[in-house]
Amino acid sequence: MIAHSIISLFLTGLYLLVLAYLIKGWAALRRPKTDGASLTTKVTILIAARDEEERIRYTIEDIIAQDYPRHLVEVIIVDDHSTDNTADIIRSYATDGIILMQLREDKPLNSYKKKAIAEAIARSTGELMVATDADCRMGKNWLRAVVSYYETHNPVMISSPVTYFEEKTLFELLQTLEFSYLIGIGAAFIGNGRASTCNGANLAYRKDVFYEVGGFKGIDDLASGDDELLLQKVAVKYPERIGFLKNSEAIVYTHAKHTLQQFLQQRRRWASKSTKYKDKWIVALAVCIWLFNLSLLVNAGLGFYNIFFLKLFLVQFLLKYIFEVAFLLPIAAFFKRTNLVGLLIILIPIHIIYFVYVGLIGNTRKYSWKGRTVR
Repeated sequence: MIAHSIISLFLTGLYLLVLAYLIKGWAALRRPKTDGASLTTKVTILIAARDEEERIRYTIEDIIAQDYPRHLVEVIIVDDHSTDNTADIIRSYATDGIILMQLREDKPLNSYKKKAIAEAIARSTGELMVATDADCRMGKNWLRAVVSYYETHNPVMISSPVTYFEEKTLFELLQTLEFSYLIGIGAAFIGNGRASTCNGANLAYRKDVFYEVGGFKGIDDLASGDDELLLQKVAVKYPERIGFLKNSEAIVYTHAKHTLQQFLQQRRRWASKSTKYKDKWIVALAVCIWLFNLSLLVNAGLGFYNIFFLKLFLVQFLLKYIFEVAFLLPIAAFFKRTNLVGLLIILIPIHIIYFVYVGLIGNTRKYSWKGRTVR
């Protein structure tokens, strides 16, 4: 019992140290000054789309509406073997300068998205690649904010904020809070000078740097990872030149998953990337956090038989709650969604179970993505 308590408290202390590190990293990020931007950079916006007929029209129209010199914007959308009207919708915007490429692969691939992005980059004429997804929305100053930061601070890669919106259920609101936590982690690590995670729905990088690090070579055997694994390759070469754009005008909006099955498939896809992480310190940290959540689950279960373990669980839970509130409040304030932090008391028990579950199966089973079974 004593040994069990020591291990549980050690894991708790380690997790709290991680959160303190993250709180410090987020606080270190400031809204960048971009007054000196000339807005003369040629930009290529990259989108890989598969069966997105429902929402891609809104994404394209948001891009067309950007307050940025039109002659400096190239938009390439790669249709990844869609079975619906996605390609026809993209083609209808040809007069607005939207370029349609169609992926035609005879042999099965495990990462069609990376293939699509790589082919779009090969065709591109821009200096700065700006990647987003086919179901995203953005304000009219999104591109201006990204390029202004690029021109004034000279990063080689820019991770920018992503959040969910238009939630209709409690399940979707809980996802938004949890997703804010994940975006905050990536931002905080960059704020601490150790880039490790990002989101491909809002990621920019120099074209020459993409080729300098070998593009997706070495990470193209996984369906996921066109964002984080690429970032980690760039971080090896340019550790001090990856930035997080803490600017509300740079936020990209997307939607939470409607069903539990869709959510778990997405998270398993994200978890599958961890086997390719170059920074083993990050992997070790993730394992420790997984063990902490496992200890919470074990102590909660043992609490039904012995009140000592229930008290131990409650101490762990309370400390986790306090530190996570401290971490999430400024992030939620940035997204103007501070009301969501009130849902943390509901999210934590669910998140403990889900985190342990996804950690177990994320790297052990194939999963479904965009109508394909991948790994």
